[in-house]
Amino acid sequence: MAFKKLHPGIIEKLNTLEIQTPTKFQSKSIPVIKSGANVFCIGPKDCGKTTTLILTTLQKIKYEAAGNVPRAVVLVENTKRVLELYEAFLLFTKRSSVRLYASYEELHIDMQKSEIFEGVDILISTPKMLHKLFLANGVHTSEIKLFNIDDAAFLTLATPYSALMSITQSIQKCQYVIYTENLHPKLQRFESYFMEYPKTVKG
Repeated sequence: MAFKKLHPGIIEKLNTLEIQTPTKFQSKSIPVIKSGANVFCIGPKDCGKTTTLILTTLQKIKYEAAGNVPRAVVLVENTKRVLELYEAFLLFTKRSSVRLYASYEELHIDMQKSEIFEGVDILISTPKMLHKLFLANGVHTSEIKLFNIDDAAFLTLATPYSALMSITQSIQKCQYVIYTENLHPKLQRFESYFMEYPKTVKG
């Protein structure tokens, strides 16, 4: 079965990349995420979680630039993963108007603030850096529609867990999607804080 009911620009890009058929995980998860629910997406490595994250994020922002503040956030473990995911997104956003930004500790915060202020649609960052930006008023939260967490096992550690809890308190309302290989009890606790009425997809 081919990908269905995605933005025509996304479908065109999938065809260009010769990605025709969704994985089992993608077939199950994409419709649930598109519904707007908070979702725990659980699946093994290489089941298609990263591509699902990219496609549903681009779908959420209608595959176009709009305004100046981020409408989607992707939280990842470290700088290496920020840059990997940035490159993965680029495959789908080249020749589109979508603006990506990679935020990580090695970049000076004042430079990041000024570059984000120029206009960003999708912000990819680490818990520590995103928390710093929030505290420094470097990211406006008013238009965030989707908050993804990639390979969320790192949130079982105390420091990133605390940073995320602080970050989510600054966001009024948005959709949260957590991708993980295993649903650790500590991740399940988010249901009591910001993951209201979550759905679970296993692939």
